[in-house]
Amino acid sequence: MGHREDLLEGAKRCLLAKGFVRTTARDIVKESGTNLASIGYHYGSKDALLAQAYVALVGDVSVAFDEGERAPSGTEPGSVERFREVWANVIDTMREPGSMWRLSMEIIVMGDQLPEVRDHLALAQREAGRGLIPMLMGGREEDVTEKDVDTLGKLLVTLMTGLIAQWTFDPPSAPEADELAEGLLRIIAATRGE
Repeated sequence: MGHREDLLEGAKRCLLAKGFVRTTARDIVKESGTNLASIGYHYGSKDALLAQAYVALVGDVSVAFDEGERAPSGTEPGSVERFREVWANVIDTMREPGSMWRLSMEIIVMGDQLPEVRDHLALAQREAGRGLIPMLMGGREEDVTEKDVDTLGKLLVTLMTGLIAQWTFDPPSAPEADELAEGLLRIIAATRGE
């Protein structure tokens, strides 16, 4: 690995250990075994590096959901069972020590103070919606239309953001996947007049 990759990996570890605000450039340098000048040379600023590190962390989680141990099993795409399974897997990641989702809340709250980071993450949020759709509905991410991202993707990201907030604020009362699935079934029944 070169300095660029070392910095990114070091920044990811720092984010998980200390969060965004408490991570300093010196922390990243120490963790990565590089030097201060490398941050400016490769990323422009510490904040830009941390933003890319955060996006990379989200990508790492995404790979686990697409191809790894958290990928949906044999449940039917678009079914309530798939909905329950995907959100159960997401919630399991929120329980893990050092969960990157707690970091997400910090970044959401600090967004106005970190415009460079906010811009990077706004794009990442849109892509998160694009990635959630195939997990729940089946198909391939590259086939998701812009209209799908602007409707279903935004709904799923809103659900994800709400879950992150609840699991960060008060884990004992945060929703479980079964409760979310039951809520979805009640909405479906109400729209059908049942």
